[in-house]
Amino acid sequence: MFKINNFLDNDDVNILDKKGAFTVFEYKRDLSVTKDRAMYEYFASQMNVKLKQVMCDLSVSPITIQKGSMQWMVGNVNTTTGIKGVGDFFGKSIRGAVTKEAAIKPEYEGDGVIVLEPTYKHIILIDLATWNNSLVLEDGYFLACDSNLKQKLVARNTLSSATLGNEGFFNLGIEGSGVVALESPVPKEELIEIELDNDQVKIDGNFAIAWSKSLKFTVEKSSKSLIGSAASGEGLVNVYRGSGKILMAPIKSDLTIGEEV
Repeated sequence: MFKINNFLDNDDVNILDKKGAFTVFEYKRDLSVTKDRAMYEYFASQMNVKLKQVMCDLSVSPITIQKGSMQWMVGNVNTTTGIKGVGDFFGKSIRGAVTKEAAIKPEYEGDGVIVLEPTYKHIILIDLATWNNSLVLEDGYFLACDSNLKQKLVARNTLSSATLGNEGFFNLGIEGSGVVALESPVPKEELIEIELDNDQVKIDGNFAIAWSKSLKFTVEKSSKSLIGSAASGEGLVNVYRGSGKILMAPIKSDLTIGEEV
């Protein structure tokens, strides 16, 4: 048995979201500052730049997290690599190499609690049931998910998606029933959700952080001709076609994906 005091019940903690095994919370103020950083921390908090963390309740579901994301754990927690044989090891190694994600993501099960490292990025919880049980992620946004969800390679629809866009040939796809936690450069309230019904959207840059697996993703010239592209002042655009959804950040962020506190 264990009991955690002065944690989520602390008056400096604000719970932002809760889905499945995951609870996202932020610290209203950073109280552990020196006088030299006090002014910086004050104005940062006024602009909603606040430390956030994720608590994972394993009694609800076993979880898989990005390598190096765990800060502390308590209770009955069993850790595995999630490797289910030689073939699975090579498959995950290849997936990690081509998607720029960690090849081996630790899995945790039991009835204890895990708390992930604090971050200034925004944590988005997505129930895959609202995405027809499949989602494709842009590189670097995965943080954690229910362990029963399947992670697969999703190939770009055309060679141009990799060669023209200077991107890889694959993205990380997540399928099944459960919750996935993403690290976003902007808060959930600012994310734009576009629903397509046999239509298309063109985005100039990697603003999309996730999209439905049912969509065809390519990288194309913004105009049918090189002259047209030059005249429009644009070069290449990311194109999503078909029926499904796209989750897009409205602006570029100065916060680098993968930045640690």
